[in-house]
Amino acid sequence: MQSSMTQSVPDTDTRLDASSRLGVEIRSVNSRFLDLAFRLPDELRQAEPALRELLIGKLKRGKIELRVSLENASASSLRSPSSVTLQRLGSLEDSIKSWLPQAAALSVADILRIATNEDKKPHDYSEELLKLAEQALHELMAAREREGARLARMLLDRTAQLRALAALAVPMVPRLVEQQKARFLERWKEAMGLQGNTTLPELAQDRALTEATAFAIRIDVAEEITRLSSHLEEIERLLSAGGELGKRLDFLIQELHREANTLGSKSASLELTRISVDMKVLIEQIREQVQNIE
Repeated sequence: MQSSMTQSVPDTDTRLDASSRLGVEIRSVNSRFLDLAFRLPDELRQAEPALRELLIGKLKRGKIELRVSLENASASSLRSPSSVTLQRLGSLEDSIKSWLPQAAALSVADILRIATNEDKKPHDYSEELLKLAEQALHELMAAREREGARLARMLLDRTAQLRALAALAVPMVPRLVEQQKARFLERWKEAMGLQGNTTLPELAQDRALTEATAFAIRIDVAEEITRLSSHLEEIERLLSAGGELGKRLDFLIQELHREANTLGSKSASLELTRISVDMKVLIEQIREQVQNIE
């Protein structure tokens, strides 16, 4: 299982030669879809399609930013212009001024920059960049795997807590039915003026049993508990199997929330209401983390 929470792979770099260094950094922020952004130097723009294909092949969701830095120490070093270069620049400047008298003269900085870049052939760093990007992507995937394992442990802890709450709710319904049945019988005694008697007429007992049965049907949450347990088993199975499970977990969380809501609506006691509320809190915690899972 992989997580697509906020991740940042430290700048992975390599030295190309004595004066050049290439660096790659990949940042990942949670998102329901795959959103790619590239920050590349102009001289490496041609590598963007290959980088895009590399990321799409490995990542399914997340807002991904790939930054590339290219440092060239020789570009900032000063180089003494040769006499040939100075003569050629002077000739070209005179020729330009003959046509454009208002043209500004070359400055010392202009001459030094031209001399530094003279005879400098652009180098294609695409191959080195792709290798470095693969390394950075591998590190990002490893970080996601570690985060995914941590999330799986947290989710399994929450499912265990939900099971414990469900186990508390199961024996409550029979007790509530017996309590309600006793209340019905007591009301019949009061209504018929039989408080001092230990027995009731057969009609009164039948009516009490009928009311207790109807009450039991109204508050019965056995089906909700069974379905909730089934959803929890499926969540645990998916977490154990791994792979891409974000969307399936999303659906199961919705089903868990529906069962917890129904349990709360059928509640006939404060204890059962509290169990329903506690379940909703745990389910919401699970929902928040599931958004970070591919």
